[in-house]
Amino acid sequence: MTLNPALVESPTIEVDDVSKWFGQKVAVSNVTCSFGPGVTGLLGPNGAGKTTMLRMLTGLIRPSQGAIRVLGVWPRTSPSVYSSIGLVPEEAAVYPSMTAREYVRYAATLSGVTDIHAATERAIDAVALDDAADRKLAGYSKGMRQRAKVAASLVSDPQILLLDEPLNGTDPVQRLHLISLFRRLGDEGRTIIVSSHILEEVERMSDRVIAVVDGRLAAAGDVAAIRSAMSDIPYRVRVETDRTRVLAARLLEESLVHGVSVEDGVLHVETGDLTALGKRVPAVAREVDARITSFRPEDASLESVFRYLVRKR
Repeated sequence: MTLNPALVESPTIEVDDVSKWFGQKVAVSNVTCSFGPGVTGLLGPNGAGKTTMLRMLTGLIRPSQGAIRVLGVWPRTSPSVYSSIGLVPEEAAVYPSMTAREYVRYAATLSGVTDIHAATERAIDAVALDDAADRKLAGYSKGMRQRAKVAASLVSDPQILLLDEPLNGTDPVQRLHLISLFRRLGDEGRTIIVSSHILEEVERMSDRVIAVVDGRLAAAGDVAAIRSAMSDIPYRVRVETDRTRVLAARLLEESLVHGVSVEDGVLHVETGDLTALGKRVPAVAREVDARITSFRPEDASLESVFRYLVRKR
């Protein structure tokens, strides 16, 4: 039996037919999905319901309908589970008069950590803030505050980490470090959910994607599986060759080719069967004595999937 791609076999978080509305506004509508160990990207345009979903997962707000279980329980009625959850909210959520070390130590105290000093230093080291840990957060850049928030969420060594736009404001070096950190935590068997608009980075760190549009589940699974399920739009492939127009004319005779175009000397081919095209193009190229120097799908990325889902709104 094929598993629903929105569900995982050994879930740590289960979302069962969940909806949330605020007056007349529906923020989340009839979402059923689950999350397990590894990194999952939670994607959607602004207003899609991502932040509302994360707040419901932590028990900060109640669903209007449906059920949520985190490690088998609903956090609001089983508060002991909070020791296993770390949250990095999108909003600032820091105390500017504190140093980063004081802020992380405060989070450790609130979490009931036994060895506060060791946990604080370990969390600061994990986000590479050692050199600036005794500076006040008021003087931090946005990217540095993001890392301080991540350190505070890690200080209790949580099994589950929920991250709402954690890469916002970070520079390329900071992003690379955080991406590596999240990937490592996922590889250790923790459940990491990352909400983000920085699609290229999410694609590099995520094993799986849950996409929401207008509060509804729009797609789930790995990027390749989601793209393959889009049977109503063809794949677009970039082909570089020394005989562009000759090859283009010959490919138009192939039934699996939906269309071709030439832009700046580069051939773009549309097809409904990417695998078959990959096998057929070399043979056709030999027929017309063309040399292929590049064959690359142009729309198999997370960004193209995201654009497609948003267009369907």
